[in-house]
Amino acid sequence: MLKVTPLINTFAEIRNQKSLLNKQQLASEYPDLARFLQQLGTLEHTANGELKFVIDFLYIMGRKSEGTFLRFRNEIERWCLYCWQCREKGIFDVARKDIEAYIEFVWKPGREWLGLSVQQRFKERSGQFHSNPKWRPFVAKVPKSMTKKDPGSIASLEQYRPSQESLISTFTAISVLYQHAQMEEVCDKNFVPVVKKSCPYLVKEVQRKTPDTLSELQWEYVLGITRDMADQDRQYERNLFIIVTLKSLYLRVSELSEHAKWRPTMSDFSNDNDGFWYLTVFGKGNKIRSVTVPEAYLQYLKRYRAYRGLSPLPSPDEDSAMLNKLRGSGNMTARQIRRIVEQSFDYAISALQRDGFAEDANYLMAATTHWLRHTGATEDAGSRPLKHLADELGHASSETTDKNYIQSNIKDRARSGFKRSI
Repeated sequence: MLKVTPLINTFAEIRNQKSLLNKQQLASEYPDLARFLQQLGTLEHTANGELKFVIDFLYIMGRKSEGTFLRFRNEIERWCLYCWQCREKGIFDVARKDIEAYIEFVWKPGREWLGLSVQQRFKERSGQFHSNPKWRPFVAKVPKSMTKKDPGSIASLEQYRPSQESLISTFTAISVLYQHAQMEEVCDKNFVPVVKKSCPYLVKEVQRKTPDTLSELQWEYVLGITRDMADQDRQYERNLFIIVTLKSLYLRVSELSEHAKWRPTMSDFSNDNDGFWYLTVFGKGNKIRSVTVPEAYLQYLKRYRAYRGLSPLPSPDEDSAMLNKLRGSGNMTARQIRRIVEQSFDYAISALQRDGFAEDANYLMAATTHWLRHTGATEDAGSRPLKHLADELGHASSETTDKNYIQSNIKDRARSGFKRSI
């Protein structure tokens, strides 16, 4: 079998990559990819045409959202590699049994398809993109809480299993690809929904679990420790502002960071004639929404602005970056924001351990930045109208908010069952 190789570059590069998909130009820009396609033998012409179609499809997805591009690229790249290498047929020549076989493969990939870390696909050298030999289609990861306990932990390739979310992403990406192909009249069948319906590895939940959140004690420590650090050293004012903003305003990290489509500024805060404050947010699906700013939040906004030498509250024409970098200009990236939140989590974990709350510290080790959004929304779910909460979370449907955050029946059942005797 051929060695697995990356097929699709970054979103910034794919338009150029698509235009190079002829033998001469591809060999000069992507020599390893050209060699791989050539080694497919009689399938080379088919694979080349399908790769062009896939890149065009991913470009359409990427124009909507780079996050969608990344998820779809990962799934569809694996599917192409599997069809060409393991089934020796094109992705538009497969039957239902091929997709069923692929799901079995996704559940337990071959060792040569598994890596232990996320790797860059291509490395540019002298104007050429060379395939990274360390890249693999699937990655076995150590749970986050384990890496905090033991930084030297190594994932087990033998124990790799995709999560339910990963399996759903696999079905979704491939199915959307075939729907697009049907519209383009490239193929006339989409077997994915049928295979998904009979998949033995997908677990059907009767009731969705509550979202991952910080407990009241954990949030008290995260907020309290970060505030204490900011009192002692003003460089932590930014930490304090970030965690309070993400939690209190139900924000995704992407909504607070700078990216190609949005630059958050202080003028995104605004007030009306009645004295209510709002934050304008650019969210998923390229949708702009308005989030109500709680009165209690304003003290943290004023505190952060004082640290930056700004007036207590923003003016409508203020162009200051929402989150200033300590070095350089402009807003912070999503990665930088996550790193700062992790720092506050780590300080809280140490404090919880020191004070004898070992279980709470252990649970907090698994927390991600997105838990702050879930925590704020879950806390407010019992006191705010469902429609109001859905609008401020940026959910297209109140049903999503209801499923994720309105979990009174689960809580009531837990309370009635918790005190049962043995």
